[in-house]
Amino acid sequence: MKKITNGAEDSGKNKNRPSEGNLGLHAVGGLSGNGGQVSKARRVSGFTGLYALFRKEMADQLRSRRFLIMLLLIGGTSFASLYGAISELSESTSDYLFLELYTSSGSSIPSFMSFIALLGPIVGLALGFDAINSERQSNTLNRLVAQPIYRDSIIIGKFLAGTAVIAIVIYTMGIALGAIGVLATGLTPDGEEVLRIFFFLTFTVVYIAFWLALAILFSTVCRHSATSALVTIALWIFFSIFMSLLATIIAGAVYPINTYYGQMFNQVKYYTLKLNLNRISPYYLYSEAVTTIMNPSVRSVNVVTTSQLVGAISSYLSLGQSLLLVWPHLVGLIAEMIVAFGCSYVGFMRQEIRTN
Repeated sequence: MKKITNGAEDSGKNKNRPSEGNLGLHAVGGLSGNGGQVSKARRVSGFTGLYALFRKEMADQLRSRRFLIMLLLIGGTSFASLYGAISELSESTSDYLFLELYTSSGSSIPSFMSFIALLGPIVGLALGFDAINSERQSNTLNRLVAQPIYRDSIIIGKFLAGTAVIAIVIYTMGIALGAIGVLATGLTPDGEEVLRIFFFLTFTVVYIAFWLALAILFSTVCRHSATSALVTIALWIFFSIFMSLLATIIAGAVYPINTYYGQMFNQVKYYTLKLNLNRISPYYLYSEAVTTIMNPSVRSVNVVTTSQLVGAISSYLSLGQSLLLVWPHLVGLIAEMIVAFGCSYVGFMRQEIRTN
């Protein structure tokens, strides 16, 4: 009787216990049923980690002394260029006088547009030259990777935070410059001038974001911050100064114009090749684009012959026509920025991060 009772108890327990086959089915069913929830939770946690890193990096940048120095540099040059533009405004004959506050230079002071084209890369360099290697040198990158976030969120968060800081600085300075110009001169911009200034500032953000991506690239490749800074500065000097000289030498070697025959048959080819080589430089690409946007009298960005000018009507281009001329420049700047950041992304994801 005792054995029978134990057997009955065992059989009762086994009724509520699933068999091995049913256990496998239950496990598979549970995994398949919760698979969508797990993947959704991972996506949510990935975006949450990226947003947390973005906020952290942006707060660090805004609170740093580097940002304050950069703000003083851009602000000082902007107000100096505004002073020079106001002093020469009375001699201007343009119908777009408010745009002259950004484009005209006076009293041996370059314009705001020239200042940004030349000094803008310094902002991107300052924000990105030690983005990765400083974390590695201080051994904080290992702890950052150990957190429950995706690894690519680190470099994406740093780039997005730097771009946001650049946008804050550029749009703030552009709006402040226009507001002070209105108070100082009494000029009020119309709708087209406001849109032209907006597109000019947008081109500027993309232009500086390219240099930020380039600085992050060398920060990923180089082990020391000083090395990455020097390499980025060298490229900035090359594209800003020496690229035009190199383009002139190459175009002169391919299509010489130092003889009468060369001037007759090679002049258009020479200037076309020189122009295309110069457009490899982001400095030249940006300068040509913003000049076309901020100066409605610019009617072409390519080589124009004398025969093409016959019968042409001298007038201003509308905003839409100016944008049609420079949209390839914007695409080129964005492409260069994506290539630079893509190389830094691939390099960072392939690197081994461990404690030395």
